[in-house]
Amino acid sequence: MASSENAMPPVSPLLLCEALGFSPQLLLDDIINVANNAVQDGVNGMEEFLHKWIDERQEKLGAPTSDEEEQSMVQDIEQGLVAFQTLLEYHTDIAFDFFEAWSLRNIFYVPPGLPVVLPHQKGFNLTGRVMDEQGVEKSIEDREKELMDEVEELRAKLQDQRALKRLLMRSLHTSRSRLAMSQKRLSLLEPLRTAPTLTTLSTLPKQFESMYTTVSSLPPLDPALAVPPSDNAQPGKRLWETGETGYSKWAALSVWAKKTQISGETEDDKPVGEVGKLVEGAKEVGAAQGLRRALEVVDEVRQVLDSPSKQDSNKMEE
Repeated sequence: MASSENAMPPVSPLLLCEALGFSPQLLLDDIINVANNAVQDGVNGMEEFLHKWIDERQEKLGAPTSDEEEQSMVQDIEQGLVAFQTLLEYHTDIAFDFFEAWSLRNIFYVPPGLPVVLPHQKGFNLTGRVMDEQGVEKSIEDREKELMDEVEELRAKLQDQRALKRLLMRSLHTSRSRLAMSQKRLSLLEPLRTAPTLTTLSTLPKQFESMYTTVSSLPPLDPALAVPPSDNAQPGKRLWETGETGYSKWAALSVWAKKTQISGETEDDKPVGEVGKLVEGAKEVGAAQGLRRALEVVDEVRQVLDSPSKQDSNKMEE
């Protein structure tokens, strides 16, 4: 019997606690404590009964007892109660020791070959082999390594996304600052939308606008060479010496050439965007004023030319 008990493997208390939800040893201790409390209650009840029995016996006899007899009876009762309590506790301890040993080896005993699957461990793979996403069977170590590599890759992607977010936030701040600067420039040029010069420019005929566009597209020339030869030009005479028409052309082209040379603008200097359109509108206002000034000069030249011709005709009539 002793050899069989020594050969029996010990019961894992952790497994029982995990399966039952409580400790078997603590449960047995609570049961034994309840039995001991019952024994103590029985002894206390017996003591009360004996003291009551002594009082009733004295009343029935009707003879007074001396103090020595009363103390002797109380002492006998206490000695008997102590012996009774010791006997009960002895038998209780023996009985519940056997009960505890029997419970741990029968009720709470798990055989070594019995497969046990706890509810929270249901579905666990304890064979050491797992299936990956492609359905290939691999060892737990290989699968763990693959998962760790995947985690590292995801961490690297997360770092890249954070760096990209920082760049986007920086670009957003830069775009906002540029937008604020552009809006400030737009607010400075906003009065040009309702400027009287633009209203005056809009009343000009389309022919002047087309002529201005055509002339603006021409490359800058030397004012001395910008005067084209006239069809009625005579050899040995300059353009303003050929007559009224030649003088008008020479005056208009000279004014336009000087204006272009002073401004010194090229196609590359033109701004782009909404602000650029407003700037171009402001420049067109200046160009239209120059064109009008040129037309006024032409009218003055024409009046000067008309006055000598009228004087000559008057002299001829005289």
